[in-house]
Amino acid sequence: MTNARRFIVGIIVLLFIMLATSFNAIISFVTDYKWFGELGYEKVFLTKLMTQLKIGIPVFIIMTILIYLYLLSIKKDYYKKVNAVHSGISEKRINQLALVGSMFLSFISSSTVTSNLWFDILKFINSTDFKVKEPIFNKDISFYIFKYPLFSKLYYMLISFIVLLAIITVLFYVIMMMLRRPTLVEVNSEKEFSPRNLNMDNGKRIFEIAIRQLVILGFVFFIILGIGYFLKSYDLLYSLRGVVYGASYTDTKVTLIKYRAIMVVAFLSAILLIVGVKSKKMRLAISGPILMIVISIIGNLIALGVQNYIVSPDEISKEEKYIEYNIKYTQKAYGLENVEEKTFDAEQNLTLEDLKENKETISNIRINDYRPAKLVYNQKQGIRYYYDFYDVDIDRYFINGMYRQVFLSPRELSQDKIRQEVLTFINKHLKYTHGYGITLSPVNKVTSEGLPELLVKNIPPETSIEGFNVERPEIYFGELTNDYIIVNTKEKEFDYPKGSSNVESIYEGNAGIKLNGINKLLYAYKQGSLKMLLSGNITSESRIVLNRNIGDRVRKIMPYIEYDSDPYLVLNEGKLYWMIDGYTISSNYPYSEPITETKVNYIRNSVKVVIDAYNGDTTYYLADESDPLVKTYAKIFPKLFTSMDNMPEGLRAHVRYPQVLFDIQSDVYRIYHMKDTRVFYNKEDEWDIANEKYEAETQPIESNYLMMKLPGEKKEEFILSIPYTPKGKPNMTALLVGRNDGENYGNMIVYKLPKSKNVYGPTQIENRIDSEPTISKEFTYWNQQGSRVIRGNLLIIPIENSLLYVEPIYLKADAQDSLPEVKRVIVAYGDKIVMEETLEEGLEKIFGKEVEEPEIPTPTEPTIPTEEDSDINQLIARANDVFERSIEAQKQGNWAEYGDLIDELKGILNRLNQLRSLEEVESSNE
Repeated sequence: MTNARRFIVGIIVLLFIMLATSFNAIISFVTDYKWFGELGYEKVFLTKLMTQLKIGIPVFIIMTILIYLYLLSIKKDYYKKVNAVHSGISEKRINQLALVGSMFLSFISSSTVTSNLWFDILKFINSTDFKVKEPIFNKDISFYIFKYPLFSKLYYMLISFIVLLAIITVLFYVIMMMLRRPTLVEVNSEKEFSPRNLNMDNGKRIFEIAIRQLVILGFVFFIILGIGYFLKSYDLLYSLRGVVYGASYTDTKVTLIKYRAIMVVAFLSAILLIVGVKSKKMRLAISGPILMIVISIIGNLIALGVQNYIVSPDEISKEEKYIEYNIKYTQKAYGLENVEEKTFDAEQNLTLEDLKENKETISNIRINDYRPAKLVYNQKQGIRYYYDFYDVDIDRYFINGMYRQVFLSPRELSQDKIRQEVLTFINKHLKYTHGYGITLSPVNKVTSEGLPELLVKNIPPETSIEGFNVERPEIYFGELTNDYIIVNTKEKEFDYPKGSSNVESIYEGNAGIKLNGINKLLYAYKQGSLKMLLSGNITSESRIVLNRNIGDRVRKIMPYIEYDSDPYLVLNEGKLYWMIDGYTISSNYPYSEPITETKVNYIRNSVKVVIDAYNGDTTYYLADESDPLVKTYAKIFPKLFTSMDNMPEGLRAHVRYPQVLFDIQSDVYRIYHMKDTRVFYNKEDEWDIANEKYEAETQPIESNYLMMKLPGEKKEEFILSIPYTPKGKPNMTALLVGRNDGENYGNMIVYKLPKSKNVYGPTQIENRIDSEPTISKEFTYWNQQGSRVIRGNLLIIPIENSLLYVEPIYLKADAQDSLPEVKRVIVAYGDKIVMEETLEEGLEKIFGKEVEEPEIPTPTEPTIPTEEDSDINQLIARANDVFERSIEAQKQGNWAEYGDLIDELKGILNRLNQLRSLEEVESSNE
């Protein structure tokens, strides 16, 4: 076989091996590309590939050339210093071996670079300034978010590459010695050459040849090491040494100088290494690294001494400005720098008139809890065993013109609840494809049984409320839709149960990829389903619908955003839409305190994702265009994001300030509301999230969505709130509020309560409930009667300048499948605490009942019949009506009205007599 044929055969074998090993990756690429194309996001999908190619190909070519030339220089140097003996292998073959080795090493290196750095490079190129500079190096925050991570990764990659190149250098010298035997080596004539046959003197000579190349690598190594210590200076902005996160006094006065000194010595070491080796002075060659070690040890000792003997005795003075930096940049990183502070007097002068002025707030007080509501929905509205209300969402809608807070939950179809023997290929992927409808109830109303009053219910959805008709109730995309389905097949889909039979349907949406041509084969292989390929129910018009779980869907489209774990459903114009909050995060914000147990120290809710529950259309809206991180992402993926201005008005009305972000902010704000550095240092005004009793357990109170009119505002709004208590104390000290509606969206207010008096905290109210004799006695009685008392969320509602506390009480029978029912509502205000059957009764018991003034009717002239009144039947009916009204007026003692009605009745009777006389005259004339 000729060399040309061998080469061709080798290429074919190599291509076959590459195809075999990457076949699954190719199939995944093609099928994913088609899926992204279905959504209109193919350019988003190709961004990664195109960037990797743009980076990887040039890096591969350049590195191949450089490494190849480097290996040829080793070979040339080897021949120059050693009289080599030919071993039968041509120079061309050695060069080919060097080229293959160079290509292999370049492929590994370029693959590592492109797979690990492609997104960092894009962020570097498209970086957006924060227009905020950190105080130590005076660099914009964007340097640390977008650029420094890339520099840091490149540094470690270069160090690794230099070490790898050193190993390759030694190996190539060994290979050259095996292929071109050096004459300076004494070889046993009876044995083949191998490195083991070298004597000490000749081995030393070979080492001297190789060391020259290694010295060059050593020179580059120390230069890179020096650059690394320059970059390491920036790590001080994330130091844990001081009293707060970030560079401290010791870091800036000692450690920074140490790093700069080591950097200079590293550069000097590169020069000393060359000079030392050239002059054969090994002590001089290694003096640089030794000096670096000495400086590092001395620097650490000095830092320890400064920290213990200079900083610690006067820590507040030495660390004051660094504490100030920490407070300032932590507040900026979590969006807390603009929290509006207001004083709230917490007076006890609330009146019945005040309640009337805030009747919308009162009527929106939540006496239902989402956890019991979920149990009720599943038991009362589950209909069939395979339906599941996975979560209950809290939102607000206009109901009969009134702004009301509601619970809403989709009825999803959970295939996990279907018996496996029933869940055949047809049933799993063609038949049971979607959930159906929603259940919706107001948070402030219960039935006579103590269960949520359902405004939207049943299958198909029923409602008597205008604007709540669900015209497209099918849910093809949700939180439980974990498997692919195939629609538009010969097998009709199960739509919903009806009596003892089922209603079937055919999908009318646009989701899915057609299974025509090669697509059927591609997706059958991708899903590992031979049945898909062989099924006679699947036609060329059938479509496969993938990634239906909305969490998986958004993460596949844009994995560089963190997503809320609690999506919520919105009803808009008869259709159902999912809304998911997306967060941009970073762990590189200087001086910002990281979230507990994570490295994340910057977060913004910059994205709102809307998913059509029927068609799966997924839209990414830019919710916070002031966030430099999302602006950079928008530059990288220009076809992905759209402005919030393009969101339909009906959906914008349901945008919520996310509870996850609010909880993170409220936790950080416990400490970082303190702006005075000395107060902060001593933690004099540290807060805790207040505790409450839920069921029988004491737990931190959850942030709550509430509908209320904030103090000083003119109308009710949808807010998110959480109460604080002083560290280790039960009394309440502040209330943090996040606003959700209109132009106020995202604004935060903290209502600070007076420190000069005790304002009841949730735990104190809970203790007062336990100690109130009547309530305690009733709880004990219920708990002994085969039932269990469940205490709902304690709600704290500011009204005017006072605080009102409301807690629903549930009763749950011990019997299996029993439901918790709202049986009482506890209302607390000031020193008063009552438990009544309804909220209205509780408020009446504390504030009294409005006494209605008796209405004094305005005297009216009796309506006397005229000659135009000639219909006898109408006059008789009118006489009866007037008589009944006169009797009622007599009973109420309204004698003036009674007299007028009697006069009117006389007139009607007189007119009837006149008409009767006329009839008699006409009869006699005939």
